[in-house]
Amino acid sequence: MAVRPTWQGHLKLSLVTCPVALYTATSSTAHVSFHLINPDTNNRIRMVPTDPDTGPIERTDLVKGYEVSKDEYVLFDDDDFEKVKLETTRTICIDSFVDEDEIDRLYWNDPFYVVPEKGVGAEAFAVIRDAMKAAGKIAIGTLVLRGRERQLALEVRSKGLVAYSLRAHDEVREADDYFDEIPSVKADKDMVDIAARIIAQKQTDFDPTTFKDRYDDALREMITAKQKGGKDVIEAPEPDDTNVIDLMEALRNSLKGAATGAKPAAKKKPAKAPAKKKTAPRKTAA
Repeated sequence: MAVRPTWQGHLKLSLVTCPVALYTATSSTAHVSFHLINPDTNNRIRMVPTDPDTGPIERTDLVKGYEVSKDEYVLFDDDDFEKVKLETTRTICIDSFVDEDEIDRLYWNDPFYVVPEKGVGAEAFAVIRDAMKAAGKIAIGTLVLRGRERQLALEVRSKGLVAYSLRAHDEVREADDYFDEIPSVKADKDMVDIAARIIAQKQTDFDPTTFKDRYDDALREMITAKQKGGKDVIEAPEPDDTNVIDLMEALRNSLKGAATGAKPAAKKKPAKAPAKKKTAPRKTAA
């Protein structure tokens, strides 16, 4: 396995313990990413830590500070963080088991693959995994990860486990603070029925492989165009707001379109003015 583990330690269920490693289950490396460039020189900008009194400073010479009052900090270096050790610093302690639907989806966060270390730990891992599978529950544990103790939800998947970090209660905002402002509107029953039929016609199985990031694709097209010297800007018109007066007609047309698979006609793009020529930069960008 070429990927480096995010965390290494032990998985513990009562008196059964085994060495495991956590690997980040998602990746964002395929997305288009950008650097900051000075357009006058085409030089890449580098962020240099700077002390307002002494000037630039090496990152390795910096420590962390917690502000206890205005301009007053308690300083922490790496040795200080090493002194703060809980059992969960190196151990995923399974504390309880719950049904999956008991966990509000607002609390689910980042997923990690839990893999046993090779050797004697593999058998203990299999015991914990198979016991969880037999229970048919989600395990709730705790772990210190990236400088914070977090709750984890662990579920059996194939021959391994998937651990999801869970957001703390105070990290999740109350929905009522936002939804209370929504006006109470009694929807027309006939319109709701038509909308329900549209939903039924569009029902399908979830297949994440069909999703393509069209914005990312459009950026790549523009990158290719700029490499070739093109200046075209990719645009897409925004949809009109629903006209309440024609809502029933819009629903009926949507129902017909869903039944036939027809797509609404695209708006005609306005003519573009010719692009202005820019002065040549001092250095050619790679």
